[in-house]
Amino acid sequence: MSGSDRGSPFAPHTASETTAMLEAVGVDSEEALFDIPEEIRFDEEFGIEPRGEREIRREVQLHLDRDDDLTAFLGRGHYDHYVPSMVDHLADRSEFLSSYTQYQPEVAQGFLQALFEYQSLLVELTGLEIANCSMYDAASALGEAATLALRARSVDGTRILVPELLAEGRRAVLENYLAGTDAVVESYPMDDGNADREVLAETLDEECAMVYAENPTVRGTIEEGLSEVGDLADENGALFCLGSDLVALSLLEEPASIGADVVVGDAALGLGASGGLGLGLFATREKFLRQVPGRLVGAGEDSSERRAYTLTLQTREQHIRRERATSNICTNQAWVALRAAMHAAWLGPDGLVNLAGDCVTNARDLAGQLDAIDGIDAPAHDRHHFREFAVRTDRAATEVRADLEDEGFAVHAIDDHLVQVCVTETNAEQVEELAEAFEVIA
Repeated sequence: MSGSDRGSPFAPHTASETTAMLEAVGVDSEEALFDIPEEIRFDEEFGIEPRGEREIRREVQLHLDRDDDLTAFLGRGHYDHYVPSMVDHLADRSEFLSSYTQYQPEVAQGFLQALFEYQSLLVELTGLEIANCSMYDAASALGEAATLALRARSVDGTRILVPELLAEGRRAVLENYLAGTDAVVESYPMDDGNADREVLAETLDEECAMVYAENPTVRGTIEEGLSEVGDLADENGALFCLGSDLVALSLLEEPASIGADVVVGDAALGLGASGGLGLGLFATREKFLRQVPGRLVGAGEDSSERRAYTLTLQTREQHIRRERATSNICTNQAWVALRAAMHAAWLGPDGLVNLAGDCVTNARDLAGQLDAIDGIDAPAHDRHHFREFAVRTDRAATEVRADLEDEGFAVHAIDDHLVQVCVTETNAEQVEELAEAFEVIA
């Protein structure tokens, strides 16, 4: 609405123009254009007593003090790694924090260079040639990988195969992405936590467009035969998509070496576990360059022959491609990608590998402690694990979870007699107390 005859930069219609348009459509006010139920219509009163900052801070603290103080051993796609204060201090600089999309390279060289370094980091870890600036999260990256597979000229099928065990919501997002297409999402079974490659071989045919696997899996197991999965996908003309994260990629098999065409996942660096907000990874082979969703930062030279960075490829629908766009992703997680790149640079190559090594040994050691307790079988899957593992309990999993919560610990209940535990450097010092709590409630 505009009460001015001059309009404004944000609502350019003048009062007289607005009146003319309302008369043309036959209503008296702009509010009449909207059917807002009375029960949710704003009545000009918030019902909040005005208070000063000190009083509000005290009341908020009172509410926070009522919350349970739990030590979280939660994972399943949301991982809490220690984020150094350097990341907060640098990422909170105004030129980063207030920056939107870097459409003007002449004033955004610093941010563009940081994103180029992020892409370079992902290329080095995956062995694939192309990585984009970021995606929303792992689920949307998986959806974009599936639509890329359907667009690829080398693929004819419409079946998308995913593991039977998949993180909550990930399959739902994938199916939502594929709604309105001929594609169908099907699952293949798991064998003791990992892909059942024999059944997968029988399931695959020329109607498959993409095969998706994860390493580590949602239950923390490390897949041992991914090159065979890659070969099976290739033999049937399907793309092989691998889900992982930046920490795991520093230690596990390089995706390109096992035949992966696309790598997706969550960064697991730069942010503590929020239970939601993350950073989606997306890397692929150069032959799919024109099918990559989102944006790519490229390096070149300016008129003075100095190294310069710019947004090289933007294939979303708001730009000139319109109906030929590869994706409707209309922003990205550039600031979170910046944080992930800072975190990785702070760790360095050796630090990243050491962190990944701890994810293996910490999980192995805790599983050994729990396995010694009567009524507990850990890990439930006879596999190597990364960060997390399933625990089989004689008691009902929901009861075990509730009793552990009473003892001050949060874990996942994932089946009738399965709970899942995740250990990182942020909770590793509490594993002894967790083991004691298991012994009390087992």
